[in-house]
Amino acid sequence: MSQGDKSKYTDKQKRKAEHIAESYEKRGVPEKEAEARAWATVNKDDGGGNKPGGSGYGKKTGNPAAHKGGEKGGQASASRTPEQRSASAKKAAETRRKNKEKSNN
Repeated sequence: MSQGDKSKYTDKQKRKAEHIAESYEKRGVPEKEAEARAWATVNKDDGGGNKPGGSGYGKKTGNPAAHKGGEKGGQASASRTPEQRSASAKKAAETRRKNKEKSNN
């Protein structure tokens, strides 16, 4: 279990940390390290626990980290031709199909 009292975190923040930790574990990160990274990410995104009683309660964070990826992806996509985007989509679909076949075997 990670250090620190988690009582000031909302249920949504706890779920978010759990999902992030699971993702790290799937990629081979040890459980304790994955949990520490997950809570660091929640703190970075939300500025800590959002329940009443803390100094940061009620302040809007804007969650900049949660929006950065889509913005960068949109810029990359916009700079490519329709043919390039189509080829990329076909390649991705083929990769997903192959990965699904692997996981079913």
